[in-house]
Amino acid sequence: MTQPSKTDTIRKLFDGYRTKTRAVVEDLLADDFTFTSPYDDRISKAAYFERCWPVSLDHIFSNTLEQICEAGDTAFVLYKCVTVDGREFRNTEHFTFRDGKVSAINVYFGATYKDGIFLGQQPDD
Repeated sequence: MTQPSKTDTIRKLFDGYRTKTRAVVEDLLADDFTFTSPYDDRISKAAYFERCWPVSLDHIFSNTLEQICEAGDTAFVLYKCVTVDGREFRNTEHFTFRDGKVSAINVYFGATYKDGIFLGQQPDD
């Protein structure tokens, strides 16, 4: 059986976030999945769902994929999010794939805006 393309997998993953369907997201991540961000250092799949999934449920109103660039077993993704309080930001994520699943994501945070005005990073954000 042919595996879906990395782009198709990423689109399905973002749809899972958009519809807040954890089972879809969980199924696309490898059992030994790791997540890295400015706040997280290669946390496990279980830790990711404990720490990060609730944030997406409670704070993200929408996400829009803007660009996907595949290279070998990896892909870079640029996307835009709007929070429930109207802030907008773009992030870039580097995905690593293995056996048709996402095995790692490294996220790089972009600037945040509200009503078109730049919001500097706040100490409590």
